[in-house]
Amino acid sequence: MEQTNARRLAEEYLRLGGHRRVAIDDNQVSIRSWEPEPAEAEAFWKRNVEPLAPERQREVELFLPTINRA
Repeated sequence: MEQTNARRLAEEYLRLGGHRRVAIDDNQVSIRSWEPEPAEAEAFWKRNVEPLAPERQREVELFLPTINRA
């Protein structure tokens, strides 16, 4: 099965040590990060994810690890 571009971006970001996590609440997606990121992961996110259209950014964000809510 071929990976989507969004999945590849998310996996590479995480491989570089990125710490962002996705929170989904009532179909609203937001990103959380509690600690500084490695410079390489931060640069990757800024270069490859932030320039994307909002709907494409959301696709990438949905491949990040989630924050579980009780």
